[in-house]
Amino acid sequence: MRGRFAGVVVTALLLSCGIVQAADRLDPDVEAALRGWSLPVPSPSRIIVCHGYNCLFRTEIPLSGADHARFAQFMAAGAASAQAERKQIGHLEAWYEKRVAPISGTGSAKARAGGGFHVGGTKGQFDCIDTTANTTSLMVVLSQLKLLKHHKVSTPISRLLTGGGPHFTATISETKTGKKWTVDPWPHDNGQYPDIIAAEHWLDGKGT
Repeated sequence: MRGRFAGVVVTALLLSCGIVQAADRLDPDVEAALRGWSLPVPSPSRIIVCHGYNCLFRTEIPLSGADHARFAQFMAAGAASAQAERKQIGHLEAWYEKRVAPISGTGSAKARAGGGFHVGGTKGQFDCIDTTANTTSLMVVLSQLKLLKHHKVSTPISRLLTGGGPHFTATISETKTGKKWTVDPWPHDNGQYPDIIAAEHWLDGKGT
């Protein structure tokens, strides 16, 4: 009888672990977006940085324990609330762009490069496809490291620029409310704080 009870307990624990794992899985739509850019799902040990417009150039960045510690340091300061976490995501995004720049050659990347229709070729620049892919990948790694306490990674969104082409941005969603926020570095030079605004306002044209 004791053996049967132990077996039931083990089965229940395995099932509960399976539920936890399922809850932590990457949103299939986010994974589909990465596949659309022919990018692998990033991992805590490596991430691909897109640059040169439309992800024409791809630079693999190894991530070390020191990187993980720096990520954790940034995010610990935002643990108190969703608003505080978004603020720290912005600071981390700006730091991360500087972190990868010596490897990818993007240290002098300028705001609003590409304009939506550029076919690519400028290795040291980002268009909005590059910044959306890179920011989404970074958010996925933060999620994998369990550093997002109040948000989850959500699907990129787009809008049309006035007199131009489509503009894309990465997004995150509050876990309690489902409210979606942009994390958009494209309107700023490399290493500057990104636009983190409510998605509905971004879609109305704010932040560009």
